Amino acid sequence: MRQPMRLGTGIGWRPEIAEAVERMPGIDWVEAVAENVCPDHVPESLLRLRERGVTVVPHGVSLGLGGADRPDESRLTALAERAEVLGSPLVTEHIAFVRAGGPLTASPLLEAGHLLPVPRTRDALDVLCENIRVAQAALPVPLAVENIAALISWPGEEMTEGQFLYDLVDRTGVRLLIDVANLHTNHVNRGEDPAKALDELPVEAIAYVHVAGGFERDGVWHDSHAHPVPRPVLDILADLASRVTPPGVLLERDENFPEPAELERELTAIRGTLEKAGPLPGGAERAERAEAVRVSGSGGADSGPDVEDATRQRLALSQAALLSSLVAGTPVPEGFDRVRLGVQARALAAKRADVVAKVAPELPEILADGYRPAFLAYAQGHPMTDGYRRDALDFAGHLLLTGLPEGAETRRLRDWWLERSGPAPLSRRPGARLARATRRALLRR
Repeated sequence: MRQPMRLGTGIGWRPEIAEAVERMPGIDWVEAVAENVCPDHVPESLLRLRERGVTVVPHGVSLGLGGADRPDESRLTALAERAEVLGSPLVTEHIAFVRAGGPLTASPLLEAGHLLPVPRTRDALDVLCENIRVAQAALPVPLAVENIAALISWPGEEMTEGQFLYDLVDRTGVRLLIDVANLHTNHVNRGEDPAKALDELPVEAIAYVHVAGGFERDGVWHDSHAHPVPRPVLDILADLASRVTPPGVLLERDENFPEPAELERELTAIRGTLEKAGPLPGGAERAERAEAVRVSGSGGADSGPDVEDATRQRLALSQAALLSSLVAGTPVPEGFDRVRLGVQARALAAKRADVVAKVAPELPEILADGYRPAFLAYAQGHPMTDGYRRDALDFAGHLLLTGLPEGAETRRLRDWWLERSGPAPLSRRPGARLARATRRALLRR
């Protein structure tokens, strides 16, 4: 494994703060959500940053490397295209599953619309390692994978997070994107000690670090990326920086954007935390361990046996049972905390409503105050099966069939749905088109 390149201090690029990011002093690099960048129409802001020599890293959110299925070739191709068009030195994704079901389980394919934790078991590790090798072989630049935040824990786990990540790096040579905010989330929600995780994982394999904010409610930490970075997260960053100098550190903010000056103050606090952190004793031992990791992981994508189909099927069944309980109301799998699963299910439905409102902003306008309660009611019996844009169309079709909230504009919703529901001309029996689409939606249930 080659040493990761030096990135410096960066911020997550989002369209809402694009102009502010371009004007911020001291920004060495930015990270853009890969799925939000079209290779044929790269945002002008990103092109200007590239022309100035600012590195742009595509950050994927939909590959689902921790899922039971092998990585989808079209998604890998899309991620590779974004790396090439942006001239990126690496790409990043998550150690998570985002969908479950399908042929491996002979059940409907379900989408989470969110990053869900994989069980820290040998089966899950075997599948993840092979999936990462497939991804590494398909990508033109190195891959780094991120630890995620979680509200729930899997029963019967066989490893800690640090052990799981260490073995992952050891077997694949993959780099790590360590999110210190996610370590804090898992400390509050799952009782996991961030210092122990840092003790166990190969910090020298880190490509870069994420820092983000969140909030606590009723004893549960929500990794919102919409709030200021709290002191405990900066403390974990300081602990990490005392062990190894991070090649890059990036501030994430996805919504509820403050004034640019506030973001700049957070970046200043991050830089100050890194400057104050000094090396701890034991550096030689950690360096020896890092060298062992580099040597044993040097085979990268070419090493490791194929995973047996039975292993993938076992993982597929367990992930499908969990996701179905979260989004389709099926019974909670044995061993899971029912209260925590309820919190996670509500969080998934709320996020789904928020994202649908963003990808289809006309819906909240048409439905007014009735949008959110109507969507949350719809989500209880209608799992997402094919992404947020399809979800918006299915929701609108459902309302046209079953009735709109009081105060909604039926004709506007009908026209909106007809314009987006397919290639057939609007004049060709729109009522029949609605009926056919409704039947398709019902058959997917």
